Amino acid sequence: MKILGLLLMAFSLAFSAVDINSASAKELSSLKGIGVKKAEAIVAYRKAHCFKSVDGIVKVKGIGKKFLEKNKANLKAGDCKK
Repeated sequence: MKILGLLLMAFSLAFSAVDINSASAKELSSLKGIGVKKAEAIVAYRKAHCFKSVDGIVKVKGIGKKFLEKNKANLKAGDCKK
């Protein structure tokens, strides 16, 4: 069952952008170049600051412009939920 869930999540991510303002750490870690630690850092940053655009993700420690360039098409910054 766990494998099916992961497959469904991977399939949905392949066809939709990951919302950096609402995605779980697990969803974020599915992005190229993001491991568990960086995904958790994104979630922690998001709790204190809202991402107004996907460009804001480079403000997270350990996330650089190269990551943004590689993944920009797979990212979106939806409404802030605070």
